[in-house]
Order: sequence, then structure tokens, then C-alpha cells
Amino acid sequence: MKKVILDCDPGHDDALALLMALASNRIDLQAVTTSAGNQLPEKTFVNARKLLSLAHREDVPVAMGAAKPILRDLIIANDVHGETGLDGAELPQPTMPPLKISANELMADILRNSEEKVTFVVTGPMTNMAIFLLSHPELKSKIEAISFMGGACFGGNITPQAEFNIYVDPEAAQVVMDSGVPVKMFGLDVTLKAQLYDDDVDYIAKIGNPVADVMAGLLHFFSLTTTQPFLAEEGHVEGIHMHDPCAMAYVIDPSLFTMLNKHVEIDTSDSISVGSTVVDYDEVLQKEKNVEVGFDIDLDRFRKLIYETLEFFNYA
Repeated sequence: MKKVILDCDPGHDDALALLMALASNRIDLQAVTTSAGNQLPEKTFVNARKLLSLAHREDVPVAMGAAKPILRDLIIANDVHGETGLDGAELPQPTMPPLKISANELMADILRNSEEKVTFVVTGPMTNMAIFLLSHPELKSKIEAISFMGGACFGGNITPQAEFNIYVDPEAAQVVMDSGVPVKMFGLDVTLKAQLYDDDVDYIAKIGNPVADVMAGLLHFFSLTTTQPFLAEEGHVEGIHMHDPCAMAYVIDPSLFTMLNKHVEIDTSDSISVGSTVVDYDEVLQKEKNVEVGFDIDLDRFRKLIYETLEFFNYA
């Protein structure tokens, strides 16, 4: 089993990524740390604890991370994830008291005391990850890899070139790209292909346990705020984009994805392209390849993994 720390900003698709970690027999979830992004930091912190209470996994420690990006003002995606960050379903109130240590302290404690390397899965802005790398360089060798959802080689979703997670804190993302740690990128090039359809949501709703019931409600709400009609293509059906679960699914089963090793830099300027991930796809720069970038996914097996995740909670 791989030791994993999930750094997230729940968030509908973050919720599924967390449940995937809890259900997998290939992952030993060491902790959850929360970032600001999909909603305000206080809300994402509560949401992570609600999800763990829903899954009866109060044993997993949760710590709050930075309240804002390293250099910039915070931007949130409440238009996508709603007022709570997890609109669309009723979740139980957290049953575990909040930790009084920061995300950075919890990350450091786990790595310092671990005999094995730890993998980070980052599904929100990279603020916490960058702070950890800068404040604890002596622990960098204890990191197996950083698997993150963010960026795009071709096109963005908050500006023409920038994806939301990277746009929120581009300076933090550049710290991660420069870290020398093995980095796996799951940007829009692959996450827009990771779709669930109405039939999938119907199947999940019929699984019949409280976790699956909540996830079905979350997915329905998420589809209303994220899925755009493709009227120009008659007969085209666009599903719900499962962005964040890709970063976790790779840790569970790397064979689900087609990855290419490329040089990646982040635009940290204040230009129109700020927050874009500059992926040297054609290798014109001839620079060191520092990131494995996801470009394709085995969708049928990915959907099966999601089904198996939610069926796992039938034990309750």
C-alpha cells in the first residue's frame, strides 16, 4: 500500500477523490490537509471532516492549510461548488474535533516519522504543497511523488490559457515544478475526458448506501453548474468532468492513463496568460523534462473504479 496525504479543497470532485482513497486497498491515507480554492478555507476544512464522518473514518487526521495564496488575493469557485462548497446533498456534521496544528506541521510530522516515502495528491491550489517544500527542504527526499490536478497543455477554464487551480496560486505551482520531486500532472487535456454520464449517476444512486446517496446528490448538483450544452454538435452528450479523481486514480492504478514526460513552467506574470501551464509539448526548448503530463484515460475502467469506490461503503 502507498502512503498518501491528500491536500484538497472540497469541492464536489475533491469529495470523490477522498472517497477513492478511503476505499482503495492500494492506499494508506495518512492525512487530509485542506486548502482554499473551491470555497473559503474554513468551509473546505469543515467539508473534509464532514466527508470523513460520512465514511466513518474519523481516524484520519485533518489539518487546515494556508488561508490564501502565497502572494495573491484568494479567488474561490462558489459559482461552481455552491455556498457550502458541497451543495447538492446533506452531509453529517463533523464528529472529530479540529486539529490545532497546521497542514504544514502535520505534513512534516508524518514524513519525519515515516519509514516509507509518502505520495502527495493535490486536488486544489498548490499553496500548502509549496509552503511545505520551501519550509522543509530536508524532508523532500521522503516524497515519493506529487500527483496533482491542475493546468492544461491546450486551453484553460478560467482564462483562455489558465486552469483554475493553477490560476489561484501560480507562484506555488512553480515551486512544485521546480522542486525536483517526481510530479504527475492531470490537467484539462485528460480530465475533460474523465466523464460520468446520467446513466452513471443513476447507477450510483441505486447502490443504496449513505455515501453513494450523498455522492449521487453531489454529482447531480455538479452537473448543473459545470456541464455545458454542446448544441453545435447534434447528438453530442457531454458528461460531468471528474477532474480531481484523476490525480487519485493514477496513484491507485497508473495504467489508467497515457502520460508524456515534458518540461512544464508556470506563467507567474500579470499578463493575459497568467496561471497558464506552459507545456513544451513539441520539446522546442530542449529543457529538462520535469513533469509527467496526462493526456488520455481508459474511461471504462475509470468509471468502474468509481463504481467500486462507492460500492465499498456497503459495509455500513
